[in-house]
Amino acid sequence: MNTLGGPALDELQRRLGYQFIDRNHLLRALTHRSAQRDHNERLEFLGDALIGMIAAAYFYQRFPDEDEGTLSRLRSSVVRGQSLAEIAEGLDLSSCLILGESERKSGGRHRRSILADTLEALAGAVMLDASLETAQAVVGAWLADAMGSASPKDAIDAKTQLQEWLQARGESLPQYAVLDVSGSAHEQTFTVCCELKQRKLVTEAAAASRRAAEKLAAAEMLQKLSVSRDG
Repeated sequence: MNTLGGPALDELQRRLGYQFIDRNHLLRALTHRSAQRDHNERLEFLGDALIGMIAAAYFYQRFPDEDEGTLSRLRSSVVRGQSLAEIAEGLDLSSCLILGESERKSGGRHRRSILADTLEALAGAVMLDASLETAQAVVGAWLADAMGSASPKDAIDAKTQLQEWLQARGESLPQYAVLDVSGSAHEQTFTVCCELKQRKLVTEAAAASRRAAEKLAAAEMLQKLSVSRDG
């Protein structure tokens, strides 16, 4: 297992915008279960709830006229694993993860699920180390860009938009199929097609997950339908 020196922890805390009173909270938050010692899974549970609360409160105040469904989708756009992993990458958490040997060798340091979980654990650690109010301010700053760039229009993903567009015209729903899966186990790329049989239209897209690829393929289909101005 790996350890972190003082300078690395100091630099990480600078990036996080928070100086821990008890460094054990910080070290535990950075420790993956593969390291076989006090790990961060319980802190993940705490941080997940905190991040969800911060995002929910932000969107509730920012969009007073939106309904519960839209607010839920906005919150989900921030708290989903991909978004949290991107924030973690921006904070360079990968360089500070404490992993077991097997996890390090298998590329765990750059695995997005681990990065997202670690960010949640850090959020929980800040709350334990300080207070709810301090944690809301610190973690809110981490989430600021993701929350600020979200909008109700984007909250409805392309798959939902395409489905609603077709239903409004009494047409059959799109069919999605995986055409190819490539890459190593932790860095796979999914190629997916979206087909509208009635219109004889097909689009393809690739992404790191099947769901993401389906959304991209649906977005391409929406663009194709918009360009054709058909229906």
